[in-house]
Amino acid sequence: MVAQIKKITKILIILALLTIPLVNYGCSPASVLATGGGSAMVVAEGERSFGTVIDDATIKVNIAAKFLNAENNLFVNINTSVLEGRVLLTGLVDTQEIRIDAVRLVWEAEGVREVINEIEIGNRATLKDYASDLWINTQARAVAAKTVGIKAITFNFETIQGKIYIAGISTRRDLLDEMVFALKNIKGVNEIVNYVIIKEKS
Repeated sequence: MVAQIKKITKILIILALLTIPLVNYGCSPASVLATGGGSAMVVAEGERSFGTVIDDATIKVNIAAKFLNAENNLFVNINTSVLEGRVLLTGLVDTQEIRIDAVRLVWEAEGVREVINEIEIGNRATLKDYASDLWINTQARAVAAKTVGIKAITFNFETIQGKIYIAGISTRRDLLDEMVFALKNIKGVNEIVNYVIIKEKS
């Protein structure tokens, strides 16, 4: 049941990515960036170019297609976040061979510049475990919104067995540090893995 929920969610995300209203980009304060997991990530205008956002969305869709055609439920079990050609992989798989195969498939996607492999070997088979990680993820977004305000939309959170992975772009290291500190106080969190890119203000 958990696998079916995750698969349906991911398919809906990919469909949404394929129907992004590109003509409205200039009028909108934010643009959509391709990510895995339960939601798309929004990136504040001015921190990324429109072309880069589209490139990342294309990479995301190409990886999703490869995972769909692969065996071992890669599409269901692995989440991807794409930032400027950097691909962060998170999730749980049964064996090291599956983990390696996922990375191989990602490198086959055109435009990939770096792969950060945080796929873990293990099992999250119960709905209770999945619900716990989902609850932590929801709390993480709420904490981020409280800590950094509107800038919270520039971060993506994935939680695997109580470990929160953060991806995104920020120009404020101080706010990022404050947010990470707050995330550590969420019940059930045992580790924070930070892959946020710090960029100098132009």
